Amino acid sequence: MIPQEIIRHKRDGLPLDEAAIGAFITGLSNGTISEGQVAAFAMAVWFSGMNRDETVALTLAMRDSGEVLDWSDLGRPVADKHSTGGVGDNVSLMLAPIAAACGLAVPMISGRGLGHTGGTLDKLESIPGYTINPSAALFRQTVRDAGCAIIGQTANLAPADRRLYAIRDVTATVDSQALITASILSKKLAAGLQSLVLDVKIGNGAFMANIKEAEGLARSLVDVANGAGVRTTALITDMNEPLADAAGNALEIESCLAFLRGEKAGSRLEAVVMSFAVEMLMTAGMASSPTEGQDLAARALSSGSAMEHFGRMVSLLGGPQDFTERPQAYLTKAPVMLPVEASQDGFLSLGDTREIGMAVIALGGGRTHPDEAIDHRVGFSQIKPVGSRLTKGEPIAFVHAATQEQAEAAQMRLLELYGIEADEPATGPVILSKIT
Repeated sequence: MIPQEIIRHKRDGLPLDEAAIGAFITGLSNGTISEGQVAAFAMAVWFSGMNRDETVALTLAMRDSGEVLDWSDLGRPVADKHSTGGVGDNVSLMLAPIAAACGLAVPMISGRGLGHTGGTLDKLESIPGYTINPSAALFRQTVRDAGCAIIGQTANLAPADRRLYAIRDVTATVDSQALITASILSKKLAAGLQSLVLDVKIGNGAFMANIKEAEGLARSLVDVANGAGVRTTALITDMNEPLADAAGNALEIESCLAFLRGEKAGSRLEAVVMSFAVEMLMTAGMASSPTEGQDLAARALSSGSAMEHFGRMVSLLGGPQDFTERPQAYLTKAPVMLPVEASQDGFLSLGDTREIGMAVIALGGGRTHPDEAIDHRVGFSQIKPVGSRLTKGEPIAFVHAATQEQAEAAQMRLLELYGIEADEPATGPVILSKIT
């Protein structure tokens, strides 16, 4: 089929066979299919969906559009984690070095921001010199010597996904189950993993709005990945408020370092990070029970070993050698910082987490088209968790902005999104269920 016939076929709700999907992905990879055709294909898939066989074919075609890595010489289990994205979700930054400190090899292929969600690569680019697209040799050296490397897709790793990923971000086709599944797993399968854990988020700050959608995506991911020979489980987690107490690139790096110093004990963020550390260790065969996994991860954190692995990763990938000791010397600050103050006494509530992510984009901390530069300095810090008891004038959060005008606009927007209630709002668990 020619590209327009493949698009028409899917637009009309008909299933595509493996040959048609493979032909389209080949054209996407070599540039013979235009950006407009890729966008039309993505929209057709968004409207019509894909069955399991189509999704497997799309995932494998995208995986095989480039190199598939082999880590058999490492002598350690090769594992990874992926999140479907949310606001203040910097879990990967802490989880990778914790897992590495426990003896896993973590070659983590990450992405930039999609829609309202922040991207792990954008956060790491806050660190001067950090190379998100290293050579294959440097990638291997970093995984071998630091135990983990968080990078973007190299030129030879799932190149079809790189192009489709960028176009989805600006064509309102991010939240397609088939496209999310293929995008996530094509990169992960190309990275040569033996095991994988997935964070499928649900709530008003996630792409999946309800439990049925989240479980459907988790099941799709788990089924396709296990079918391809990678041991995979998924946790469904709550995203009805920012996960970290920061939203914005450099600010989330600061939050990551605070976590690795042991300063986030008792938080929702800690619950998610440690749950995924346990899941990674058990899925990889490094722990035989949740208790053993929890103990291993806790020791990696409390001993400083996880922080050491993070610092080694940063240094090997071109960042400052003393970054973890002197982050303030390297992370640039926004020139304007304003408090967002509670208007009355009461308990903090929140209506729409997604809009907090959009407010970061409005400050310049995200993109509205694929090649747009972002301001790593801006965002929100010291965000109070929902249910916090506040007194009038107490900060709910702090705005970091490039200009006074932008700071005041973000300040007003956050006040519109949060509320102060007389009664403490009900809050649920952050880990909702597990898909195996």
